[in-house]
Amino acid sequence: MNLNVVLLLLVTLVWGTTFPLMKAASATLSGVEISALRFLVAGVVMLPFALKASRATWRDGAVLGVVALVSYVTQAFGLEYISSNRSAFITSLNVLMVPFIGLVLGGRLSAQVLAAAALACIGIGLLSWEGGGHWIGDAATLVCALAYAVYVILLSRRAAQHNPRTLAATQIVLMAGFALVWMLVAGLGSDRLATLPTRTAPALLPIIYLGVIASAGMLFLQAVAQRHISAEKATVIYAMEPVFAALFGWLWLAESLGLRGAAGGALVVVAVILSEWRFNPRASTDAA
Repeated sequence: MNLNVVLLLLVTLVWGTTFPLMKAASATLSGVEISALRFLVAGVVMLPFALKASRATWRDGAVLGVVALVSYVTQAFGLEYISSNRSAFITSLNVLMVPFIGLVLGGRLSAQVLAAAALACIGIGLLSWEGGGHWIGDAATLVCALAYAVYVILLSRRAAQHNPRTLAATQIVLMAGFALVWMLVAGLGSDRLATLPTRTAPALLPIIYLGVIASAGMLFLQAVAQRHISAEKATVIYAMEPVFAALFGWLWLAESLGLRGAAGGALVVVAVILSEWRFNPRASTDAA
């Protein structure tokens, strides 16, 4: 299997662990607060690399950072209302969004990748059927999916033009700044800023993990791998995220995953394999 595919699968595995952690953190922190705190931690880690970035890298990092931050904040907000596995499944609807957005922007659709995306969406549908819905949480998470679909497309188009470490660093530092301003504005007129240290204490370890590993580490690996993988193919691989999220949600939060959900997860795995399968038409013709 291609090394870049393995890297993206590792990214989805780690991201799968973040859903139950964010769900637990949302008991005391809002979606904006979780996002601001995790990226402040990640920003401290990546600041030395960001200081070495060129003006062009800062420009593209700003665009990517704004789109990614919308995705992260709406996802964390949605988790205040829906289960972690349902959030992961709705987020992964970007699997189908990416090919069609790419087509609108002048890209091409591979029949193989489109079939894999459709199969992954069927699997995601079966998985999401397991959890109860909430219109606010579902709507926020759909915005997250759309923002993330745009992010994946932009990253595939711009990653090859920059050093992946500095590109990830500029994104993270800018996201930390944007999220901090967002959190401060959202906290005006209430006691949320005054009580933030007390409310952060129970979620401190998850916030550190989300910042250092899930944000700084995985955004770097994502920037490395997507230099060589198309957005359409990458998003099929990202469809593994809800499978891992369901597994960790079941292990850590005792969230249910029945037979239908397991079947959906299996379909997503098959979709990822299909996206990577190397068909050899010449060999088939020779055999005939």
